[in-house]
This record gives sequence, structure tokens and C-alpha cells, in this order.
Amino acid sequence: MLRRAGLSLRHFLLERKGSAGYSSCSREAKMSRPVQARRLEGIDKNIWVEFVKLAATYSKVNLGQGFPDFPAPDFLQEALRRALGENHMLHQYTRAFGHPPLVKVLAQFFEKLLGRELDPMTNVMVTVGAYQALFCCFQAFVDEGDEVIVIEPFFDCYETMVKMAGGTPVFVPLRPKAPKDGKLMSSADWQLDPAELASKFSAKTKAIVLNSPNNPLGKVFSQGELELIAELCVKHDILCISDEVYEWLVYDGRQHIRIASLPGMWERTVIIGSAGKTFSATGWKVGWTVGPDRLLQHVRTVHQNSVYHCATVAQEAVAQSFQRELRLYGKPDSYFVQLPRELQQKRDLLVQSLVAVGMKPIIPEGTYFLVADISEFKSDVPDVPSSDEPYDYRFAKWMIKNKGLAAIPLSAFYSEGHKNSHSNFIRFCFAKEEATLKAANDILQKWKQEKTSS
Repeated sequence: MLRRAGLSLRHFLLERKGSAGYSSCSREAKMSRPVQARRLEGIDKNIWVEFVKLAATYSKVNLGQGFPDFPAPDFLQEALRRALGENHMLHQYTRAFGHPPLVKVLAQFFEKLLGRELDPMTNVMVTVGAYQALFCCFQAFVDEGDEVIVIEPFFDCYETMVKMAGGTPVFVPLRPKAPKDGKLMSSADWQLDPAELASKFSAKTKAIVLNSPNNPLGKVFSQGELELIAELCVKHDILCISDEVYEWLVYDGRQHIRIASLPGMWERTVIIGSAGKTFSATGWKVGWTVGPDRLLQHVRTVHQNSVYHCATVAQEAVAQSFQRELRLYGKPDSYFVQLPRELQQKRDLLVQSLVAVGMKPIIPEGTYFLVADISEFKSDVPDVPSSDEPYDYRFAKWMIKNKGLAAIPLSAFYSEGHKNSHSNFIRFCFAKEEATLKAANDILQKWKQEKTSS
């Protein structure tokens, strides 16, 4: 009928635009039923979203988020250029569970590190960074009602990922022991209480998450500590999700021991690694899992039904870089020898800067990070006992906005019930150019002068 009158439906509706009938039809319909899945309740806030935005807005020097501001090694960049230009098929899909050259060289490397033969096709899987590897593990192994032991302080995603999988995180703290003779505290002084750890294991326990070297403390778990954890894992027949992304970044002659190498642990452990941390290229998002096929088959199921595939050219470049490191393993020219030496020097520079202004750093044995006690600066940012935020949150925000120096509050790495237990600490990242660390020192020195003159 409209067509016979020479009107299109669009013209008809436009003519009716002002009428109540039309406006009610065009009004946006709102759903009355809940749209959010229950598994997302209470996990919508994220420390990194908030503090990255603050740092971008206010900070002159960002020692908050854990990424280097120095270049990735030349050999890695050259490998990427070759991958981009030499073979056009590297712009296409590769094997879903890992580019064959990469899983092959990772298997060769971990055979050397673990002292056992590995099948690259079944004992190694490539992921979009270690973050996706963690997600796949929790989704693959954790059921509704399962408990997962998490050692505090912990990288914040462990708690949320356990909850998203339907599990219940059970927290056990590293407890600091004051050093003798007035020395600076070391991350080694933060230790598990064996009886307290044992008390967290129950019939509901499915897994424990181990992060060594630990973010945020920089703690490298000792042989004895790992043997304690391994003994409990075997006794209670539970899994170990071992986040080892900082495996090459250990200092002062310390040694990183892989818990999967201990008796009874290979068959119950998934190792998680990161090319981003290994080769100082965090934006590449190439990670991996290493473990027995009986565990990785379930991790592969999650991967194939979610992300499915990782960037081929990045995997090829990482594969070439690992091939280089395999040839140079243990030699002075190895990046795995050179990088920790350089980062140890950067750590020491930041330690000197913090000590000079009255902050008390905890000397890390590994990682990109150190934690510092800010108690001496409480007069600048008075505590507000009625505040919903832990003190270190407000201190870190104030420091970003008023001093232009970004860091992360340590309480972000604790569960809700324990956030106020260690709220006099903030975490700094020292994996930065020397110029960046000098700029941070300048801010701290100026701050000290202001405190002295006020």
C-alpha cells in the first residue's frame, strides 16, 4: 500500500518521527534480566587499568608497570625482520599448539634444564603470553568447589582466574623475618611457615600456584623451600602450576631451581614461561607451557577453543632467538648471561637512590622488581583510618600525581582480607634505561630536599 502511494517505509517513518508512536518504537530497549555472568562478580576492577591510566596522565618517570624501556636485543629484532621478509607463508596460520621450530627448540632447551627427554608436540604448547598460559591452566584443571593454594604476595591474576574457573583461592603468606645487624632486608627473608603451609592442604585442594622468581618480591625459592612444597604436593596428590617467567633473571649468583626437576613433580607440574621476559619484548605476547602430555592435553583443549593460534612471525623470531641461545648456552655472549648482569646493576642503582632518601628497599634475588618500605614518608601522606583504600594505594596515587613518579602498591598483590597487613610498601620496576633510573633519582632527591627544608 505504501509503495502504491509512492512512499518508502523510510519516508513513512521519517514523517512520523515526531509522533509518540514512533518515538516509543525508536526508544532504546533496556534488558531487565542480568547480563553479567556470575563468574565475573567482584573481579571487574584491575590494578593495571587504573595505574597505567594514572601514570600516562601524571607521571614523568614510570617505574610501575613491568616492562623494559630499553631495546630488545639486536638478534631478536633481526630475527623478526627475517621472518617478515624471507617466507611469505609465515604471514599465515601455523600449527595451533605452537610453531614447529619453536616447540622443537623449547623442547631441546628444557631437556637440558630438566634432565629428561621431551616430545615437542606433546610436552610443549605455545600461548599468547604467559597470561594466556595461566588462564588455560586454571580453566583446564579447576572445577567448581576446588581449592587452589596461592602464596602471598602473588601476581594479581591468579586470584581472579581461579575464581573465574569456579575455584576457591586459599592464601598462605610469605612472612618477613627482620635481618640482623641493621642490614637491608632481602627477598630471601620472606619465607613460608612450613606448618602454616601444610595446614592449607585439604581434600578439596586441586593445585598450588608457585611463582619463582616471585613477582612482586623478587624472591627466588630455595632448594629447601621447593622440596617442602614438592613433598606436600606428592603427599596430597595435587598439581603445581609453576609460573617461571623470570627464570633467567636471578642475581648475586643465585640459582633458579625448577620444581618439575624434583622427585615426583614432573608428572604433576605445568611450567609456564615467557618470551617477553626472556628476551625483553613484553609486547610480543609469546609464552609457553611445558609439562607431561596427560596434563597438557587438557590445556590444549582450552587453547583450541579460545585463542586457538598465536602470531606466526613472532613465534618464528622467538624460535630463531632460542636457537641462538642454545648454541651459546652458558657462554659469556649468551643473552641469558648478559641480561641478568645488566639488570643487577640497574637494581643496585635504584637501591642506592631509595636508601639515600630514606626508603628501605627489600633487595630482590630476581625479576624486574624491588619492594620498598615507605614508612619514613608517612608525614607527606597522612594515613586516613576510615579510608576504604589501603595506605599504600593512596600513597602511590599521591606520588604519581604530586611527584610524577609511578610505582605500584604492594597491597595489590594480596587478597582482600590481607591488604592492610603490608600496606607500607610499594613496588618499583628497575628494568629501565639508566637515564630513566637517573630521572627517578632526581625526583627522589628533590623530594628529600623538600622534606628537609619544610
